[in-house]
Amino acid sequence: MQDFLIKLDRLSKLYRKFPEMAAIEAVNFSKERFVRKNWVDRTVTAWPARKPSPEWHSEAQKKAAARGSLMVKSGRLKRSIRKIKVTRNSVTIGTDVPYAEAHNEGAEINTAVNIKSHSRKRKGRESTVKAHRRKRKIKLPERRFIGESAVLLRRVERLVQKEINEILK
Repeated sequence: MQDFLIKLDRLSKLYRKFPEMAAIEAVNFSKERFVRKNWVDRTVTAWPARKPSPEWHSEAQKKAAARGSLMVKSGRLKRSIRKIKVTRNSVTIGTDVPYAEAHNEGAEINTAVNIKSHSRKRKGRESTVKAHRRKRKIKLPERRFIGESAVLLRRVERLVQKEINEILK
């Protein structure tokens, strides 16, 4: 009888700490997306490949971008993922970075670019281009890293099942 009461007490403690455990698992799952460069729900969806930026002028910049991770320049977005709200029945994780939604869901951004004065050679003639502003439309592809996932739910289920099995040994 004493053994039964001890196990019941441990199950009760697991019940109280389970939402916190699920939140940690969800945060780790989202941060893992930056390493694996994909989204996993029922199937694996790889992030679209990076396209060369017109601002890359040197080979060194191109090589550095090729070996670097997508969406990780300073690491701010990845580090900002945290639990927002944990209740008995739900866990909410999120980020306070303003550009997170644009990356997670994709976006089209209209912006203006300053062009410096420069010379250009065309058909053997050299001409000078005056400094000006040009409108530019940037399309950010969807690179999902946070949201509901069947794989994440399965991981959480396995986590709690493992803890229950340990208690009931």
